[in-house]
Amino acid sequence: MAFVFIISAVVAVVTALLVVPLTAKRKDLISSLISLAILTFIVLAIVYYVTNIDRNWTALWPWLVVATLVGTVFSKGTEQKAKGILFLGSLVVAIFMLSAPVWNANEKYDVAKMDEQVEIKAFDETKTPASVPPKFVRNKMKKAFGQVPNTSYYELGNLQIQKVKDEYVYIAPVEFSGFFKWWNGDVTPGYFTMSATDSSDNPKFVKEEMTYTPSSYLHKNLERHMRMKNPTKIFYGKPQLEIDEDGKPFYIRSYGQFISARNGFEVEGIVVVDPATGQTDSFKIADVPAFIDGAVSPETVSLQNSYYGNYIHGFINSIIGKKDVKLPSDEGTEANVSPIFAEDGKMYYFTDFTSPKEGVDSMLGYSLTDGRTGEATYYTGNLEDSYMDSQGALQIIEKKFIEKKWQGEMPVLYNFYGEASWLTPVLDSNGFLQNYFIVSAANPEISVYGNTPNEALKLYKTAIQRGGSSVDGSSNAEEKSVSGTVARVFKERVGDFTQISFLLDNKENYIVSTEVAPLAIYIEEGDIVQVKFLNTGELFLPVKEVKINGIENN
Repeated sequence: MAFVFIISAVVAVVTALLVVPLTAKRKDLISSLISLAILTFIVLAIVYYVTNIDRNWTALWPWLVVATLVGTVFSKGTEQKAKGILFLGSLVVAIFMLSAPVWNANEKYDVAKMDEQVEIKAFDETKTPASVPPKFVRNKMKKAFGQVPNTSYYELGNLQIQKVKDEYVYIAPVEFSGFFKWWNGDVTPGYFTMSATDSSDNPKFVKEEMTYTPSSYLHKNLERHMRMKNPTKIFYGKPQLEIDEDGKPFYIRSYGQFISARNGFEVEGIVVVDPATGQTDSFKIADVPAFIDGAVSPETVSLQNSYYGNYIHGFINSIIGKKDVKLPSDEGTEANVSPIFAEDGKMYYFTDFTSPKEGVDSMLGYSLTDGRTGEATYYTGNLEDSYMDSQGALQIIEKKFIEKKWQGEMPVLYNFYGEASWLTPVLDSNGFLQNYFIVSAANPEISVYGNTPNEALKLYKTAIQRGGSSVDGSSNAEEKSVSGTVARVFKERVGDFTQISFLLDNKENYIVSTEVAPLAIYIEEGDIVQVKFLNTGELFLPVKEVKINGIENN
């Protein structure tokens, strides 16, 4: 707070000297200078405290323009000319600041420039993608809010996905629901956590009292506390809650620098606050603690995606002509980007890019940005194919379930078995998860849905085979043949077909759909079968062809 008083006092004195005519009588001059300085000091201190704006001198350029203008108007003679020159100088500064978006577009593009590759690594089909949609998680957490003591004081805060002890989980703080609730409660009681891979998981409330939170007021407001401890830092994005391996919560926020003239943003590090004690630490990006996954705020990633997509040939081209311009999607779950976890355990922000031309749902590429470092890679996709963008995938889902009025949320592009594919959770009108929908980005006619991501993947493998594509899973699946006697068999109806799972006497499990092998519907225990399958390493190996002794295959 001392820094606020110092900078407010300095600016107040300068403002008084600029505005008050120095040719006035000595008694009136001193009185006017003191009165205006005190008034300016009070106004500035209040503005700084309420807005949490950074305490850099460059933030005061509008104040300088107003002060020099008023001073020029009220002064006379030589003093008026001198203050008039200062006013013209302030106008030059104002023009410089306001015109920055026009002339620093190339700098923004250079800051956001991405490494380019063709396609992401194929997804390991033995894993489960972190694909439980946040809207569904939020609904479940709200229904579990009865676990919170003094429930009426609080509401659910923002969701954040994170890896904790090798598990992918959503966390959401409990926040105050208003000023008087904060006044009476003083501290929030803790946070909720729920699996990001298992939709059947139930939210768990973790007791961890927090004093400095986004919903607290006055000096205990988290953003104000961060600003007071870091008066000159440039923040971008909202504070986010992250927990360490022991479940202790911390609030983090990205900071950095302007590209130029208080315009644009480049991330440099994070500020970490212990919400229980207010202890505040700063870390450069390279030194971020290991438990933090989202050091770079989603707002920062979204901004840099915009730089990369729009400013490839400068600012004018982004408005007129739009040569090579590609627009980042707005279908993400956090500030137009979707946080996902790769097989290496790292969190990335996913965004697909589309054409600026209206009515076109063709994807021009997609990006993955490392949540800890901000390093981004742009994937062009197979240039021989035309990929459907995320909006196109959502439209297919809407048409597929038009009678039920179900809709997709959080579409993410994966490489499933060598095929660029959209995986999208499907929710009903109440926000409850109904199924997982997978559709090929290059061949939209290939699509399936299942109750879980892994079930949908099994069906998708079959659909790709039916569509004439080869399955090149991340396990580099080799086609093999085997003969044996059926020891156990299980059949279930999935969509328009029946899915058969069977165990042979070699102790291996196999799975096949009647869409691939219609006569497989007749498989019974004790049958001798010849099977062609893909050795993917999964518990249930996908079958390409099956022959049952005694039953002719057409």
